[in-house]
Amino acid sequence: MKIKFVIFFSLIFLQASCKAEQEKINGISFVASRAAIDSKHVKPVLAVNGNYVALMPFGFFRDLKNPDIIYNSNRQWFGETRKGLEHYAKEFQKSNVKIMIKPQLWVSRGLYTGFIEMETEENWKTLEDSYEKFILDYADIAQKTNADILCIGTELEKFVAKKPEYWKALIAKIKNIYKGKLTYAANWDEFKRVPFWGELDFIGVDAYFPLSDKKTPSVLDFENGWKQHKKLIKSIHKKFKKPVMFTEYGYRSIDFTGKKPWESNRVEGNINFEAQANATQAIYNQFWKEDWFVGGFIWKWFHNHEKSGGEKNNRFTPQNKPTEVLLKKLYKIN
Repeated sequence: MKIKFVIFFSLIFLQASCKAEQEKINGISFVASRAAIDSKHVKPVLAVNGNYVALMPFGFFRDLKNPDIIYNSNRQWFGETRKGLEHYAKEFQKSNVKIMIKPQLWVSRGLYTGFIEMETEENWKTLEDSYEKFILDYADIAQKTNADILCIGTELEKFVAKKPEYWKALIAKIKNIYKGKLTYAANWDEFKRVPFWGELDFIGVDAYFPLSDKKTPSVLDFENGWKQHKKLIKSIHKKFKKPVMFTEYGYRSIDFTGKKPWESNRVEGNINFEAQANATQAIYNQFWKEDWFVGGFIWKWFHNHEKSGGEKNNRFTPQNKPTEVLLKKLYKIN
């Protein structure tokens, strides 16, 4: 009889362990704001079954050739600063939402961070020192706040390509401070060339892959568009033996949203909620059931939920659109 009880409870424990291992990151990219947040700002994230948020403090460049990063300044919005990050993390953790800290850079006039490149070795050294201070400060906060994941950079293609040894040394320094999981957010056309995946816990991809030229692709159209990209993603997973995370994913509620999903500077365009929802369903269908895929963070979510998104909004946020209802359903499954 005693043996039967041992076997029974062992099976229960095994089932519970498997369930925990299979839980996906149903993540929300939570945009920093001017204001503090409280439980009313957390509730909409919980309502769509989000179990992780990416919190994104910012550093700023005056231009692509300027090596000095400005951050944690009194001129920044509260949520973009160290103090704001700690406050946001604490508020979400009260509701058992897990945290990825994802420090990002912004170049004046919205220029692409992947083009940051210095013209002299002196400026490269200044950039290296400046970025090290920036990311190690946030590694310290990640450790102090018990953040579950730290993203060590976002879409810094030329910086990574030109200075691979710097990045490997930097990762070692980060690990001396922060003891949690690490990733890097590589752009969709960059991730296959990142040299240091083996040093991190997750292969991070900002998943804005081109999928369809149609005005309103069906779910099947989007899934067909994923085939070649998925094959490449899986090959990188096999090469480095690391699980894959979509550090960002999402689609605008606009015509032709699958053609160039990374485009955010074009304000005009017909609103198309069907295309946004179809694209979201397709990415879920293709990845969330794969054992080598840990989940992802939808782009993007604003703190003032009742005023965000809506019927006249053609931007990325799913808030107050059919995609929000769909997201709640999809995130409930895993």
